[in-house]
Amino acid sequence: MPVCVRSEIGPLKKVMLKRPGKELEHLVPETMGSLLFDDIPFLHRAQEEHDRFAALLRSQGVQVLYLDELTAETLKANPGLREQFIRDAVEQAGPTARGYREPVEEYLSSIEDDLELIRSVMAGVPRKDLFPGNTGHLADLIDDSMDFAIPPMPNLYFTRDPFAIIGEGVSLHRMHTEIRNREVLFGQYIFNYHPDYKGCVKQYYTRNDHFSLEGGDILNLSENVLAVGISERTQAEAVDRLARNIFRDEESRIDTVLAFYIPHTRAFMHLDTVFTQVDHDKFTVHPGILPSLRIFEITGRGELKPHFRELDESPQEALARYLHRDKVELIRCGGSDRIAADREQWNDGSNTLCIAPGKVLVYDRNYVTNRLLEDAGITVLSFNGSELSRGRGGPRCMSMPFEREDL
Repeated sequence: MPVCVRSEIGPLKKVMLKRPGKELEHLVPETMGSLLFDDIPFLHRAQEEHDRFAALLRSQGVQVLYLDELTAETLKANPGLREQFIRDAVEQAGPTARGYREPVEEYLSSIEDDLELIRSVMAGVPRKDLFPGNTGHLADLIDDSMDFAIPPMPNLYFTRDPFAIIGEGVSLHRMHTEIRNREVLFGQYIFNYHPDYKGCVKQYYTRNDHFSLEGGDILNLSENVLAVGISERTQAEAVDRLARNIFRDEESRIDTVLAFYIPHTRAFMHLDTVFTQVDHDKFTVHPGILPSLRIFEITGRGELKPHFRELDESPQEALARYLHRDKVELIRCGGSDRIAADREQWNDGSNTLCIAPGKVLVYDRNYVTNRLLEDAGITVLSFNGSELSRGRGGPRCMSMPFEREDL
């Protein structure tokens, strides 16, 4: 099986990352808001931090794949696919790219190396690179060096969101914002055309669906239970459709989807920014979501219509029941200190990446939460993420597991 993820905590065997690239250097104060950034990371330091993250994973026996390399391998294995990829990249890059379609396609086609082509699409193509001289148009007189024919995609190093592995299948997402929706293109090509994945990975959701769904809201709690957040980025209608599609698959082991309704704010943009599993019976949680958290159960595998009901029990009680545990411990981000909780949640203190039961990767800056994890018996592997965290994402956000051992 090319992909298999049936839990959040099974020993991690294979993961996909995206090393930050030149797209971060194409962030400027005037555009960073529209590109979903609150600050501009220092690229070289961010790359050093990301390399340390990848090295930690490898030191734990995890095979590391890279999004850009997988996409380049896809084009290399399918020589006739290159022109189609370029056309799709231009079509999805927005009206400016479509307006300059011919010169943009000509520019991208001139890049002979497949990996360089992929990285150029990811980094963005400034208009000045298309027209180094005078074109005889009014735009030449404007001299706007920050104008991009293809906008950059700086959020790509958060590989968790454009798609998600669910059991032995994948969901390819309709992202909440158009600027991020373009990121799904790479996963779409990998799972439709890469020789390792083509035709052997079921697709439970596609970007052609109308409702927004993002991978940071999807948690594989067990082989039978999937958790999905209803958040700022994921709509209830998408959760409904995803559940129906999974239940139609006779080979899927999932019989229950738990929909977690969380506050719709940027600080809590995905479920995994406020809630992640770290052991069989332990989860991190940001205390700010608990008063308004609602949990809905979706069942009905093998039936014509799913069944919906809201649970009338605490998160601890619900999780313990569905995971068949006597009790479940919620480790609060920042502990009982409200200031520490809000500060560390903003820097992804709850966004842990579990690589085996009771062993997690975290940012070292969230020292209050990290100490609480250690006090709870969790092995904490920390690394500096001062620049990476400026993009508002942690270790889980930056990783897409392709394979975990079954528990």
